[in-house]
Amino acid sequence: MKRDIEIPIAKNIQIVATKEWDKDFTAQTWNVYFINNREESVEAVLVLSRGQSEDKKTSTLRHGLGNLPAHTGAKIEFINEAVFGFTNEYLVTFFAEGKLFERTFVFEPHSISEKNTVFIDLMGQECVVAK
Repeated sequence: MKRDIEIPIAKNIQIVATKEWDKDFTAQTWNVYFINNREESVEAVLVLSRGQSEDKKTSTLRHGLGNLPAHTGAKIEFINEAVFGFTNEYLVTFFAEGKLFERTFVFEPHSISEKNTVFIDLMGQECVVAK
C-alpha cells in the first residue's frame, strides 16, 4: 500500500538568509526569505521554523505566507544572531499542480555568515542558502 502513495518532490524553491538594513533597529539584521523559483505560482505557503542546539531549543514559529506568484520571494522572519550556533530548520508546505508539497531546509550551526553568501538574482543581493 505504501508503494501506491505518491510523495511529490518540492523543487525550485529555496530558503535564504540575507543581511539587510533595518530602519527600526537602525542596524544591519539578518532576515529569512522563502523564494519561489518555480514556473507556476504556489498556494497556501506555510513555513514552520525552529532551532536547537545540544542543550537549548527555540520556540516553534508558524508563518502563513499565502499565495506567491512564480519567481517571487516573501520574508519569513528576522533571525537573531544569538541562534546562529543552533541548527535552524524551516519546514515548508504548499499546494501546486493540485498536490501538497513539503520540504525541510536546514541552516547548519554557524552557517549564517557573510563568508557563506552567494548572489541570488531574484533577491538582487548576497544570501546564505539553506540546505
